[in-house]
Amino acid sequence: MSVFWARPVGDDWREIRDELERAFEMSRAAAQAEAAFVYVVRHDDLLGRGGAGDAMVAAGLLSAARTAAAEGARKGWTANVVAYDSGADRASVERWAERMSASDGVTGELIRVGASHIGKALP
Repeated sequence: MSVFWARPVGDDWREIRDELERAFEMSRAAAQAEAAFVYVVRHDDLLGRGGAGDAMVAAGLLSAARTAAAEGARKGWTANVVAYDSGADRASVERWAERMSASDGVTGELIRVGASHIGKALP
């Protein structure tokens, strides 16, 4: 199981690029091994509440997972995203990442851990 935990970045393009490149390297290795992978992002970043750089990374990873899911579906592996609230228990987030990695046929999906997304316009 490959799980990528997005790190906080600033609004510097180099930091953003480096973080996305780190995700790409993990994703490529998993895809070449025909293995499932999961991106884990902060929910506030996915909603643009954590700064532009972090939002770019989170939204980019969601898009990347959905794109990779199309490829993986033909080959039998999955790509998913888990977004978590700032107060979420890390063990709970890890369990959801494991579930999504082991999910049979569930791919290109976003699972939210926590309730801060309720009532928001969602990606």
